[in-house]
Amino acid sequence: MQFIENKTFDEINVGDSAELTRTLKSEDIELFAVMSGDVNPAHVDDEYASSDMFHKVIAHGMWGGALISAVLGTELPGPGTIYLNQNFNFLRPVGLGDTITIRVTVLQKDEKHHHVILNCVCINQDGDPVIEGEAKVIAPTVKVHRPRTQLPDVHLHESGARFNELIKATYELPPVRTAVVHPCDALSLEGALQAGLQGMIIPVLIGPTAKIKAAAAEFGGNLDNIEIIDVPHSHAAAETAVAVARAGKVQMLMKGKIHTDELLKPVVDKATGLRTERRMSHVFILDVPNYPKPLLISDAAINIFPDLQVKRDIVQNAIDLALALGIDMPRVALLSAVETVTPTIPSTLDAAGLCKMADRGQITGGMLDGPLAFDNAISKAAAETKGIQSEVAGQADILIVPDLEAGNMIAKQLIYLAGADAAGVVLGARIPIVLTSRADGVLSRLASAAMAQLYVHHEAGGTLL
Repeated sequence: MQFIENKTFDEINVGDSAELTRTLKSEDIELFAVMSGDVNPAHVDDEYASSDMFHKVIAHGMWGGALISAVLGTELPGPGTIYLNQNFNFLRPVGLGDTITIRVTVLQKDEKHHHVILNCVCINQDGDPVIEGEAKVIAPTVKVHRPRTQLPDVHLHESGARFNELIKATYELPPVRTAVVHPCDALSLEGALQAGLQGMIIPVLIGPTAKIKAAAAEFGGNLDNIEIIDVPHSHAAAETAVAVARAGKVQMLMKGKIHTDELLKPVVDKATGLRTERRMSHVFILDVPNYPKPLLISDAAINIFPDLQVKRDIVQNAIDLALALGIDMPRVALLSAVETVTPTIPSTLDAAGLCKMADRGQITGGMLDGPLAFDNAISKAAAETKGIQSEVAGQADILIVPDLEAGNMIAKQLIYLAGADAAGVVLGARIPIVLTSRADGVLSRLASAAMAQLYVHHEAGGTLL
């Protein structure tokens, strides 16, 4: 065990010194900005910093000051030290990758008050001083020898960052005419109108006009130049939306304040709906802290106990969406409880069958492996521990779950325990359906709309006008 120990006033001599060395990383700057609230663009904005006087991102000046404080509080004099005064001269900027040595040296001692004055200097890897100053402290008079506190791991996650990237990917694409089904509450209507303002969709609002206008009034939404198809209730809204889609007048559906089964009932009607030869399935896209890329999960909302053929469609739908999102060769992990094909666990047999279907060209565009347990699908360390040799294990883009219950639990756990942001879309019908949850905020709704817009354009091969 490491210990931390001070030097008492009586043990300190003029000329004594202590130092530590740190290399500036982007995480240091981000953590300091989070802690201090200092978001000066010279420190956190690459584009701005490149045109600033130093032409690069630099550390906050007090990052070096904090390191001087660390030496005083942990090394010399160490625990029990009371800071009285500190001055700094900032001589040079500290950039990413710079290695700084922080050194304090005793200059004077005051026996009467146990005051100690120390020279403080921070020197970069070239031997140039970047900060100079003096500190005045009260040195401890009692010896301290204690176990060194182990600091917690800190993981930085910019909430919404990947969803914002998804939205940015739509900026150069034409908007898609979208039937917004029964947008009679403020949240769903605001999401649709925001998607319209950002050029992702041309919203066609279908529902009772009076309720739509009342919802808009709740948040000051502007309905000027927005097409509204007036229908008496939610059932009629869903039926009308499907009819409009069958007529080719819209290329997407978006759920408003309506139950999912109520929306999907006219969609799946064999005679008048939007069914195709492929089974419809829902795909979650999750921005999970500590996972290095977006994670797609299917199916957690529509197919309860899918058989092998339905799973084939679920996999293909998810791959097609991943391709539309710009993932060149999506890695698909077929989840189960174990990594070996086990006759008593049906999901392992389905995984083996799906892999063979991919080998035979019945599933295209992705790289499949399974069965894989959840940990081996998303953690390289876990996969290596199990001795799993795979291009998918530990780096999955898509998780295919055994059934709806498993998928719903995984997605909700990642959202509510891991802090993931979630968006979702239904594929397999003639057009994609943005299927949001009542708990989804505006960003999730925009991300869902962005996914569907990208999918529409990808399927159209760039020919959509």
